[in-house]
Amino acid sequence: MTRVLVVDDEPQIVRALVINLKARGYEVDSAPDGAGALELAAGRHPDVIVLDLGLPDMDGVDVITALRGWTRVPVLVLSARQTSDEKVQALDAGADDYVTKPFGMDELLARLRAAVRRAEPAGGEGPAVVAVPGFTVDLAARKVQRDGRDVRLTPTEWHLLEVLVRNSGRLVGQKQLLREVWGPSYGTETNYLRVYMAQLRRKLEADPSHPRHFITEPGMGYRFER
Repeated sequence: MTRVLVVDDEPQIVRALVINLKARGYEVDSAPDGAGALELAAGRHPDVIVLDLGLPDMDGVDVITALRGWTRVPVLVLSARQTSDEKVQALDAGADDYVTKPFGMDELLARLRAAVRRAEPAGGEGPAVVAVPGFTVDLAARKVQRDGRDVRLTPTEWHLLEVLVRNSGRLVGQKQLLREVWGPSYGTETNYLRVYMAQLRRKLEADPSHPRHFITEPGMGYRFER
């Protein structure tokens, strides 16, 4: 059974989440602050954490940073903070996704399920071949086919595609993408991402102006949707 840790100091939100999660078969623990969250995470080993950033004893970003020192448990941020900078800060610290308050319960539960699915494969490598309507990505062979024909990608295009596909469904922050694709000295050259994402869409999307698979989250990053 999947165990969820809910970390929030608003009792009404905790109550709503606990009721909805238990009704769908999840085991649920809750903590009202960062210290309690870290203690429960270490002792109860949740499969996913739903985390508010505005906690009474420490900032939620600091909680994420502490968690990432010893665990890769998926962290779904649930916060009233809505600026791009605050979202990017949480994602750069290691959050897997970000939902703003007020939120729809169905959307939150769908993102939680997706986070759990992504964490399930042992070793975190995921499938070697990812197929979506229109094209197939073979990660092991470093090969892409669209409608049965090979697609020629530049090394940079391939590396960007590989990072997004390996994080399928997850929002990948701009800084993370720049550092993984271009190197650790990069982090602000967002124009690179715009140019290369446009090239990937042109080569792989059926309608590049209305992408189905390479999704932009404005001000935050990009998401590959299967």
